[in-house]
Amino acid sequence: MKRYSRRPPSLATSLTGYLVPLLIYTLFFLTFTPIVLTILYRYVPVPLTPLMVIRLFEGYPLHKDWVPLTDISPNLRHAVIAAEDNLFCQHDGFDWKSFNKAFDQWQARLEGDRPTGRPLKGGSTISQQTAKNVFLIPNRSVLRKAVEVPLTMLMERLWPKQRILEVYLNVAEFGPGIYGAEAAARKHFKTSARKLTRQQAAALAATLPRPLKWSASKPGPYIARRTKAITTRTYQLGPTYLGCTIPLK
Repeated sequence: MKRYSRRPPSLATSLTGYLVPLLIYTLFFLTFTPIVLTILYRYVPVPLTPLMVIRLFEGYPLHKDWVPLTDISPNLRHAVIAAEDNLFCQHDGFDWKSFNKAFDQWQARLEGDRPTGRPLKGGSTISQQTAKNVFLIPNRSVLRKAVEVPLTMLMERLWPKQRILEVYLNVAEFGPGIYGAEAAARKHFKTSARKLTRQQAAALAATLPRPLKWSASKPGPYIARRTKAITTRTYQLGPTYLGCTIPLK
């Protein structure tokens, strides 16, 4: 009786046998990990963010001290909305008008109709910035923006506005190695986040777009003007625009 020996699997077959399960597990991990973490972070502080890790590798220190929204001055809550996202309390995570304006500016630059030296005005809301800060690396790319959208939608569905603002104010970068309102208040003004004045809060909010370059405690002419404008705007925003900054009981 003639015996037939089994042919050993080819390299391609072996690789497929390993890569397909690996791809499935990776997709499963990337899909469900943000969901689990978003549910978890609804109730517990965010311990570390990708940006914090990157800054550590770049040689910056790590100063942060998580505090609840009740321990953050209303002045700072109002100032970041005045500076970054006037419609935070109204939108569902996206300010489409600002987004369209930012897209038009970006398109104009690509077509050569806008000087390359002028900075582009971003269209990201506080909700989007929170999703980016908590889950993503801070690079400017279409892929990052694409991933940011579902994360923002998930966050808006699972967290109340007060929680989004609380997380944002605890993980935002306010200077080299300085994260969150409490660390920022102590490093820049030798006070606590609870005791920040309207002027100090506006100065901190003014530096948010470029915290490594601008300083709240040592403002240049531009930050001084921006601080004044933010302070004025906080007076103009009423309960309709600031109502969701009141901590939940």
